[in-house]
Amino acid sequence: MFTDALREIFHTNLAVKQGERVLIFTDRPTKRDRVSEEDLKRWQSLRDLLNLLEDTGRGFTTSITTCIYPSRGGHGKEPPEKLWRLAFGDRVVDKLKERGILRALIGKRASEERLKEAEGVIKRHASKAVDAVIAVSNYSTSHTRFREFLTRVCGCRYASMPLFDISMLEGAMDVDWRALKRRTKTIASLVRKAVELELTTPNGTTLRLSKKGRKVLEDNGDLRKPGSFGNLPAGEVFFAPLEGTAEGRLVLEWAPTRHLDSPVEVVVKEGRATEVKGAEEFVDVLKERFSERAENRFVAEFGIGTNDRASRPDNILESEKILGTVHVAFGDNSSFGGLIKTPYHQDFVFFYPTVKLTLKDGKTVCLLKDGKLEV
Repeated sequence: MFTDALREIFHTNLAVKQGERVLIFTDRPTKRDRVSEEDLKRWQSLRDLLNLLEDTGRGFTTSITTCIYPSRGGHGKEPPEKLWRLAFGDRVVDKLKERGILRALIGKRASEERLKEAEGVIKRHASKAVDAVIAVSNYSTSHTRFREFLTRVCGCRYASMPLFDISMLEGAMDVDWRALKRRTKTIASLVRKAVELELTTPNGTTLRLSKKGRKVLEDNGDLRKPGSFGNLPAGEVFFAPLEGTAEGRLVLEWAPTRHLDSPVEVVVKEGRATEVKGAEEFVDVLKERFSERAENRFVAEFGIGTNDRASRPDNILESEKILGTVHVAFGDNSSFGGLIKTPYHQDFVFFYPTVKLTLKDGKTVCLLKDGKLEV
């Protein structure tokens, strides 16, 4: 069963052909990573998954490179220089270092001018970049310049699988990909018509935000075209809300990989978290992250799950894909249409949501009612 699902990644999702260059990587925990014993076991199993993917991939192409690097300590942080070299080639990295750009890129401190300069260097040597990436690192590289340059500039196909658990191969990955694509497209087409969205949940969450001028993206598992990027498991419609517009409060019942002992409330004003309240120890975790950089407080993403085979609430990679759920993220959104650049991106999932869309003509459409699609 696992073998079939792994083959699907190369055949159906990425359409890897003989001779194409594929990079598969993961990270390893370090002493600074504070994780539970259960989560540590899942993390350590990612190395086994990398080996399984490498063995399976050699049936599609002989040009496969693998890499294991020390954890960067959080989602959205840029990977180390070693991985940039494997992905873009030594010449590109040497040029970026000569111009003093690489360090700023990795630290997410590069100005717009320097980003354009880096893009120019990478574009001139785009043919040297890998053709496809399977990212099974515990910490997500989705919202990084590393990923964005690979897909947008070099045309690399990129499957991002942070926090992946092998059990997902028999769950959320065992999906009707065509049906998932159709459902995702239908929901996305409706969200594109909206200028404003309102979210409410039975546990007291209320959030209103603007979508004006923002592109709505589909994560449907189809990564066959050059420049494609998405999660596996797949299944969401998402966008970067207009900065400064989100207002309300989020009542969190789930952390990324566990159920909270008691709810945590995040107050949102003018697009950013202004207060975190609750008796749960996760309050301190959030406060620490929010205090590291002012940009970490910004509402970065609004997403809707579309995968009818996803069911696990205790793993954010899968839970944000559950059909009928909504997720909201804080931190970086510069790689998918937003203006916030920071080495942090964290999603939170909300169950049984009601989502109302305000259209350009002022009409209101109910997209979700208590977690059920109304369209």
